[in-house]
Amino acid sequence: MSQLVTETPATVTPVRTVGAADARKARVESLKPLVLDAVVPTVSYYLLSKGFGMGTVAALAWSSVLPAGRTAWGLVKERRVNGLAALILTANVVGLLLSLVAGDPRLMLAKDSGITGTVGLAVLGSVLAGRPLMTVGLKPWVTKGNAARIAAWERLSAERGRFARMERTFSVVWGLALFGEAVLRVVGAYTLPVDTMVWLGGAIAAVTITLAVLVSGRLAVGPMEQMVAVDVQGR
Repeated sequence: MSQLVTETPATVTPVRTVGAADARKARVESLKPLVLDAVVPTVSYYLLSKGFGMGTVAALAWSSVLPAGRTAWGLVKERRVNGLAALILTANVVGLLLSLVAGDPRLMLAKDSGITGTVGLAVLGSVLAGRPLMTVGLKPWVTKGNAARIAAWERLSAERGRFARMERTFSVVWGLALFGEAVLRVVGAYTLPVDTMVWLGGAIAAVTITLAVLVSGRLAVGPMEQMVAVDVQGR
């Protein structure tokens, strides 16, 4: 009896360790595209421009290297377009072109909306094309790197029913939010005092993101998490 008791933890503990390691690995893998294609280029831009004082053109150019490389890799090796990487690259190119504009302070305030508006329109266009771009960020959040939840996601998404509609809804909410924020900032740049828009632009962006998180969570994220949980439990 004593031998049985002492051996039981030795056989159970490694199983739990492996399971935890697998879950962490799955979560890292699911988040990798989002980090490489969106987070790293964005952080690189702000780090180079704000942290190291690099010019806007140079910072945008250097931060475009990774998404440009991943876009090219997808085309050459995988015969497909890496949607998120291509989107970030396009936004950076728009930013490079708009950074050449100088002189009018109102135009300088409005030009930042060009990038946001481009991203918003691209996200909305991806929904019409049947490949919603925001899924790359939504899927890891809903599946939480769990193999069973990932499998449930794939099954539910393939059915093209309510789950797929909510997947598209998530991208629609964010596309409309980003494009709407861009429109508001452009209107504000040309109708309000410049000094007011200097601080109001940031406030508009913060409110827009907060509303998008709340609305997309209610319309898509929450219900999708419930559907995935039900599917996993039913297996």
